[in-house]
Amino acid sequence: MPPEIKFSFTPAGGDRVHHVNEEDVRVVLSRLPPEVVRRLRLVHFNDRARGNRRLGYVNQGRREIALCALPPRVSLTAFLVKGQSCEQFGARKGRQWPMLAVRRFMLYDVFLHELGHLQIARERASEIRRKFADEKLAEAFAMEWCKRLWAEPFDHPDPVHNAPPPEELAALQP
Repeated sequence: MPPEIKFSFTPAGGDRVHHVNEEDVRVVLSRLPPEVVRRLRLVHFNDRARGNRRLGYVNQGRREIALCALPPRVSLTAFLVKGQSCEQFGARKGRQWPMLAVRRFMLYDVFLHELGHLQIARERASEIRRKFADEKLAEAFAMEWCKRLWAEPFDHPDPVHNAPPPEELAALQP
């Protein structure tokens, strides 16, 4: 991971919490090749989720990512796209997501999706918004990297950095 990446933290208001932190993001970044993270300069942790409608975003200059605070108990099923399931992250459809599942989703879907927006899709585009990956490409980027990173077990004490093991999924059953 390039050492020049900085982090900013804004405390969440009310009962909202930051489900992931700088250390979590650093672990994900350390697992990615340098060319994938080369444009990233700053990661913000803020409380600009607009209710619960936004989990993360990139700034206009395509150099900064923000991850938003959310309520302590939340279901993120509405944010899943075609090809994803609650179980993929360690949650059960129709129920509140466990903290571990929320953290996995924030890191291995939301963060990777926003990182996908920093990837140059059309080098010669005249407009900046056309130069970088759009929603469809950013989501494909996130899904591909999540699959790659979870394909092999990662030796880390925090289980958030691996796909849910069978025993965790078995505990979700009614």
